[in-house]
Amino acid sequence: MTSPASSPVPRSSAAPGRSARRTTPRALATAAQELPGPGGSPVDRTLPPGRFLDRELSWLAFNERVLALAEDSGLPLLERARFLAIFASNLDEFFMVRVAGLKRRIATGLAVTAASGLEPRRVLERISEKAHALQAEHAGVFHDVIAPALAGSGIALVHWNALSTDDQETLHTFFREQVFPVLTPLAVDPAHPFPYISGLSLNLAVILRNPVSGKEHFARVKVPPLLPRFIDVGGDDDHQARFVPLEDVIAVHLQQLFPGMEVLQHHAFRVTRNEDLEVEEDDAENLLQALEKELLRRRFGPPVRLELAEDVDPHVKELLVRELGVRDAEVYTLPEPLDLRGLNLVADLDIPDLHYPKSVPKTHRHLNEVETAKPSDVFAAIRARDILLHHPYDSFSTSVQTFLEQAAGDPKVLAIKQTLYRTSGDSPIVDALIDAAEADKQVLAVVEIKARFDEQANITWARKLEQAGVHVVYGIVGLKTHAKLSLVVRQEAEGLRRYCHVGTGNYNPKTARLYEDLGVLTCDPQVGEDLTRLFNQLSGYAPKTAYRRLLVAPRSLRSGLVDRVHREIANHAEGKPAGIRFKMNSIVDEILIDALYQASQAGVPVDMVVRGICALRPGVPGLSENIRVRSILGRFLEHSRVFWFANGGDPVVYIGSADMMHRNLDRRVEALVRLRDPGHLAELDQLINLSMDPQTVSWHLQPDGSWVRHPTDDEGPGRDLQAHIISSRPRRRGTRRR
Repeated sequence: MTSPASSPVPRSSAAPGRSARRTTPRALATAAQELPGPGGSPVDRTLPPGRFLDRELSWLAFNERVLALAEDSGLPLLERARFLAIFASNLDEFFMVRVAGLKRRIATGLAVTAASGLEPRRVLERISEKAHALQAEHAGVFHDVIAPALAGSGIALVHWNALSTDDQETLHTFFREQVFPVLTPLAVDPAHPFPYISGLSLNLAVILRNPVSGKEHFARVKVPPLLPRFIDVGGDDDHQARFVPLEDVIAVHLQQLFPGMEVLQHHAFRVTRNEDLEVEEDDAENLLQALEKELLRRRFGPPVRLELAEDVDPHVKELLVRELGVRDAEVYTLPEPLDLRGLNLVADLDIPDLHYPKSVPKTHRHLNEVETAKPSDVFAAIRARDILLHHPYDSFSTSVQTFLEQAAGDPKVLAIKQTLYRTSGDSPIVDALIDAAEADKQVLAVVEIKARFDEQANITWARKLEQAGVHVVYGIVGLKTHAKLSLVVRQEAEGLRRYCHVGTGNYNPKTARLYEDLGVLTCDPQVGEDLTRLFNQLSGYAPKTAYRRLLVAPRSLRSGLVDRVHREIANHAEGKPAGIRFKMNSIVDEILIDALYQASQAGVPVDMVVRGICALRPGVPGLSENIRVRSILGRFLEHSRVFWFANGGDPVVYIGSADMMHRNLDRRVEALVRLRDPGHLAELDQLINLSMDPQTVSWHLQPDGSWVRHPTDDEGPGRDLQAHIISSRPRRRGTRRR
């Protein structure tokens, strides 16, 4: 199946273009008029104000689509429960970072009008309105839909009073042995100030009365975060499994925490704090030490949200609001249980009928030419042809992981250079780098210790690598290193040969089973030379490095893509095949969006698959009627980035690590690699065609920023893209090197 823009497309490499510019909302109007056209001349088109959707509200719309998956009766029940947990976790991070950052900028007077035209305080108000509605809907889906459906399938989430005497006795023992020793009740009185409430902790506000004096007192009990959120009490004659909220078990035993006092009330509450990091690298002599100090400070960030059980006593609410310093708009009253991230425990139940059908990643055909128990020679396979990997359908462990493990153990390998942004706790990638260093190979690891919420883990890995003799660097001051790159230098009969991997996802074997990503294994000399230059820039001083097959942020990525967009405009004007198709997580960058608007105005078809945030308005007459935007969510997290240009009938296609966000284009080291193999181009052509096909289940972005799911009930059942790839994925035949 083909789209109007899917004819085969050119092999000339993209020119690096001008250096990237950082954009502020105030500069957008000027920037829009200054966008270069084909040949560098300005495009004489006026772009209207109000053409950008708000970034924060678009993110909330994304999480609303996640919630819609929990409501989808066509999905397996335990997967729907997991989507409820994902929604809750997503929203926590949104408040900790985006809302907290916006509040901080408003408080310091640094906030500016958003590109959408909304004033900062109005954005905060709109966020509050939408977040309150979404949290209420989320709780309603759990109580009215998922919990009853779980009960109907023999999975009960019950309260203490619904348990049998035997079950209660079991939990009495559990409390005495596992919970009581780790609880710390904290009183509030003139001798005991209001305690610090850690971010995302679940707590009980307890009202007590002294039977002697008759005076009432307040106390706080923290629910231990290292214990299971829901306690599995096992099945019975009617249920396969039953779970009790941990705070229920604690509440029943409050008298043991306050002997001699009368327990009058208890109410659950939860606080979300600002947990974004601020490290001034220019002033930090040692980035590692500076970040460790900042991680300690993060624990004491100001509150940005207070969640309360809906039956909370008004006096307790007043006390918490006052002591925590939150505004009424930051208070969310919800039915218990709070913190539904714990539903992951329920979703992990091993009940196959309530999960997606089992899918086992397969070894890529070109890495397993002959079925044996022993891994094939990855280097020989790469010498034969470039290999395009599509995870999780292609196994990460038998491709990328094996590539690095074989490199570590191969006496002909002289050096390994590797970026690490996020990796797993028991990372075989890190182990391979350590093995290589201990075998006296030159090993360079560019560890991004500022990867949000993985900072502490990455600090640990950095120290472990250093101790093993790996050269550990933290990239370029002021920039996060987000590029996904591996370079292996091997001594062969013909001389040194460089083997490369460039990907769209992290070197993390665990998330590689859950995230949809692309990667290419190649020994193409141009790619090897480009990666050598880029690693030299990351570890040394090379600010004017030029590349042939790569587009690299912050210097040439934005300008290179904008240049390609304008080539499509010129091709269309000359009657040549023209079209633009992107797949990414998010697009916010106003300069690139304006270039796409201009392409649409010129008649160039633009198709976009955007999982998360999209600030572009499609389908606006006179502006973007030639742009279509789709969003696909499902079993796997769609994470790959593809940039496809028709280029007069000879497609130019890039894959890589960058989304079209200011942070990616201006404040990170990102890399896109141009693919050459016709078979790989055809495969990505088919992937985007399927993603845009009307029969594929997706959300369609409307001009007003709303998303509509298709096919609708009237349109009949649709195609699940990921299930389709699992069941019918063709085994590729890439072009063999000669």
